[in-house]
Amino acid sequence: MDSRSLVMHQAMLADRTRLRAYDDALAKVVRPGDVVVDVGAGLLVLGMMALRHGAGHVYAIEGDPVTAAVAARIADDNGLSGKLTVIRGDARAVDLPEQANVIVAELMGNIGPEEEMPEILAAVAKRVLAPGGRVVPERLTTTLTAIEFDDEGWGIWSGDSLGYRLDVVQEHAEPTAHLHFFQRLPTKLSAAVPIGDSLLGVTPHGVSTSPRKLRITRPGTLHAVMGSFTATLAPGITLSNFPSYPGSNWGVWIWPLQHTRVDVGDVLRAQVHLPEGVRVATDWRLDCGIARRELS
Repeated sequence: MDSRSLVMHQAMLADRTRLRAYDDALAKVVRPGDVVVDVGAGLLVLGMMALRHGAGHVYAIEGDPVTAAVAARIADDNGLSGKLTVIRGDARAVDLPEQANVIVAELMGNIGPEEEMPEILAAVAKRVLAPGGRVVPERLTTTLTAIEFDDEGWGIWSGDSLGYRLDVVQEHAEPTAHLHFFQRLPTKLSAAVPIGDSLLGVTPHGVSTSPRKLRITRPGTLHAVMGSFTATLAPGITLSNFPSYPGSNWGVWIWPLQHTRVDVGDVLRAQVHLPEGVRVATDWRLDCGIARRELS
């Protein structure tokens, strides 16, 4: 396993909030004797949680051959050979000897669906999920929000930054997504507007490219549009990357704009454009335009 993969797994295992949410969801969803499929199983943490909550057998599917080999060693070291089967391959093409009662996966990217989780889970469910089966997460919602930064990130390039004018940098704003980890929460100038609400892939790519209207509900300086997600793992159990929580490894995507004063009643029209290869979120582009409120 290369150092990059090792650090990634290390960071995910240190994210206690994420692990606790999945553990709570599996405790609610898994029934005694259930067959569980862990998609993108990694180092088997979710599969082992499912066993702890009464699963009869777990099929852990992992595409990376090195990670799959390490996972098989972990299963052996924990005496799980008869209860957990590691399968190397593409989960969308794997044939299992029996149907599954539960499918679980943690394939959320920083805006939710850019790792193709809706499409992958829909394909796996079609092949292996028994009637009445359950999927964790059961829903993935992606939203856009108009924001004003608190003297950080793209908000630095104002007309008075550290006592100097740096706003010429705004001319270099590009309508492509930038990953951001907030030091301080921004001011939300609009409500969060869904652009994707996917359940087993009902929305292509998990994101709609239809225009959305972000109605300004608070006056301020519009700095950017933020893309974030909320995953409903099971009824009453959610994970979101905004606002972030201590130990979270998720950032949000922001689309920088030239700083613009906005007032209550203004409407920001936003439309996402996806390139070929939905995984490349840095190439997602956003077209924006502002309609000013009509003054009587």
